[in-house]
Amino acid sequence: MSELFDAVDALLASRATLPPPAERKRLRAAHGLTIDEVATALKVRRATVSGWESGKTEPRPPERDAYARLLDGLAKLYPAETDSPAPAEDTTVPDTFTTPTAPAAQALSAGQASDAAVMNKATNTQPVDASAPAAQPVPRATRSTSTSRRPAARKAAPAGTPATGVDARFANGPLAVVDVDDSGQVVAYCPGGLVLEVPAKSLPSLVEWTLTEGKLGQPKLSGPGKDADPLLVLTEAALERYGLPTALTAEERTAGRIPEGHKVVKQLTRAQWQLTKRGFGPWARIYRPAQGSERACVQLCIPSWDALDSRHWGNAASLSPAELARVLGVFAARVMTPRGSTAVTGLELMTALHPPTRASEPDTDGKRHSEHNPGSLGKEPVDPAPCEAIDGHPLLADLPRFHVRGPEEKIFEEAYDWARPLTDDECLRTNLVGLDVNMAFAAGANGLIVGLGAPTHVKNPVFDPKVPGAWLVDLSHVDMSRVKVGKEWVELRGDLLPSPFTPKGDRPAGPAWYATPTVAYALELGYDVAPTEAYVRHDNGRYLDSWYNRVRDAYLATMADLGVHADTAPEDFLAAMDGYKDRDPELAIVVSAIKATVKGGLGKLRERPRGEGWRPGEPWRALARPTWRPDIRAAVISRTRINLHRKIVKHAAFTGQYPVAILSDCVVYAVDGTSPLDFLPYRQGKPLPGGFKLGVNPGLVKHEGTQSVLWGEGVREQYEAPELNLARYIKAGTVTDADNGE
Repeated sequence: MSELFDAVDALLASRATLPPPAERKRLRAAHGLTIDEVATALKVRRATVSGWESGKTEPRPPERDAYARLLDGLAKLYPAETDSPAPAEDTTVPDTFTTPTAPAAQALSAGQASDAAVMNKATNTQPVDASAPAAQPVPRATRSTSTSRRPAARKAAPAGTPATGVDARFANGPLAVVDVDDSGQVVAYCPGGLVLEVPAKSLPSLVEWTLTEGKLGQPKLSGPGKDADPLLVLTEAALERYGLPTALTAEERTAGRIPEGHKVVKQLTRAQWQLTKRGFGPWARIYRPAQGSERACVQLCIPSWDALDSRHWGNAASLSPAELARVLGVFAARVMTPRGSTAVTGLELMTALHPPTRASEPDTDGKRHSEHNPGSLGKEPVDPAPCEAIDGHPLLADLPRFHVRGPEEKIFEEAYDWARPLTDDECLRTNLVGLDVNMAFAAGANGLIVGLGAPTHVKNPVFDPKVPGAWLVDLSHVDMSRVKVGKEWVELRGDLLPSPFTPKGDRPAGPAWYATPTVAYALELGYDVAPTEAYVRHDNGRYLDSWYNRVRDAYLATMADLGVHADTAPEDFLAAMDGYKDRDPELAIVVSAIKATVKGGLGKLRERPRGEGWRPGEPWRALARPTWRPDIRAAVISRTRINLHRKIVKHAAFTGQYPVAILSDCVVYAVDGTSPLDFLPYRQGKPLPGGFKLGVNPGLVKHEGTQSVLWGEGVREQYEAPELNLARYIKAGTVTDADNGE
């Protein structure tokens, strides 16, 4: 009989009534429970509980019974307020964007320097402390479980009542995703779950609404900077509502914009709105010339026009409006409001943290004027040294047409792409284990002294490791078989190590141009250097420090939200990294975007011509930017490569193990074991000083992947490439014909 009763109880439990999703979250939070604690108790994944609380999914037996029992008990302890009836499905969304909004700066996207003079914007708002802690994750929007996208409740932020730490002007957050619900109402999804009704019937009126009623934007990142313009993300439904195509034609994709004669562009013109010279493309800027300190500019992001590159933003373009608002909101709060591609945003972040000008002290008439902001790159671009200029630069216009510059004419500081055949001893090992340096290029920028002004040409200089520049010096005498590690000389297998001075790991054949960190490393290894020529920058500073701190804090905060924390034991770190992206796929997108912002921003420092009828010897648009600085890029890459080589040398000196392949920030070893802990020399939980250390912080390493030695030798034999770079494939273990030019 008891079995029958149990069966009946199970049937009742399978139809157990659950409170609305938002109430489930309220009850859990009221008792101080985390999602992880609930997931552990119910023996489900964290994402499962998150789905129950967001209304995306519903629990099924047997978990439903236990979950209902938990919620029932919590409801008795924390009854809901009865002052006003709750909506049937969704609770009322928050009145304001309550997450502390990190500042974002106003700076034109890369390549738009010529637009700056036209827009001529200014602001008089007070500076915001850029050292403030990173914002907490923006909560998901409360969504109905019905098929309708129309939210149960919408509230605009009450005027004059901003949340703690939020600028009243930007009470609704930095951005909004504009969509059309099933009833035909235009709605704007803001970070934090806020959903606003939008009365605008046309794109010009949408821009007007954004600037007058939307309360969107972000405070500036630094005192002399400018506030970030509001960002509107238009879904396909919103595009249709406002008369825009949901996708660009092949011709429009090539041009990067819709035609100037498009009816929506004409509507904007009639309403006295202007577009920047880039026109109406995936990242459009709509503005009116500033009147005094009054700014009037809105930026558009159009995912269906490929504004969010899937290589960096994953599947963000296919997320629901509320989910996309969360992803972009977290990124904006922790890095800055996106200004275009991740590369453009990375570059603009540098300018936002070090604006080119500032207000002077009052003159005799009490007026302030614009003056150079110390520590910035200034307003005007500077020419690079000839050895720093890329092929086709106007400085090289006098070179013969087909002249190929060698290392004695051109600096070639790039990341590693090196591999070697396995030794007989390594072939007897079981596996190839890859280590990947976290945020390697960001770590390379930390504390780096770079030039701020134009270079000075010097003949037969005395090398100074504290002066940034490009040095023509012969480093071919540096023998990796005998080097200094610390204060002691050590003997190494130089034939198993890459040269630290070339990306391919080849020993230099003679004089070549190098950035300061590379030449300084030759001294560190115990060898004298005698440059014959140099281009040095006496006006210098740690320009990238605040940029590094910003992206580091954003990365660490987001990884912590995904369960990967700093300063954890090596075993705990490896366990936390296992499947961390599945814990919250939306935050995993943010991590990817932060990484791409770092690499792309540094790449933009040496942006190449992008069509537009350019011919070698002619200037291209990027050269008009003060941030076109190939010397800074070279210095960061040089230091990043040297940092990795230093770890490799210390590891080899202590363990006798040598890498078999290196690709950028990934290094592969042939070892017995499957985990980094099987060969990294940890003693009593402490790593080798100056060697590889497991951890999430920039500059520390994580496990990139493990494949068998047989796999490695097999693919090299298959493609008849004894030095195929296995670091490129160690993660997935898949090599395609396309990867090898077949």
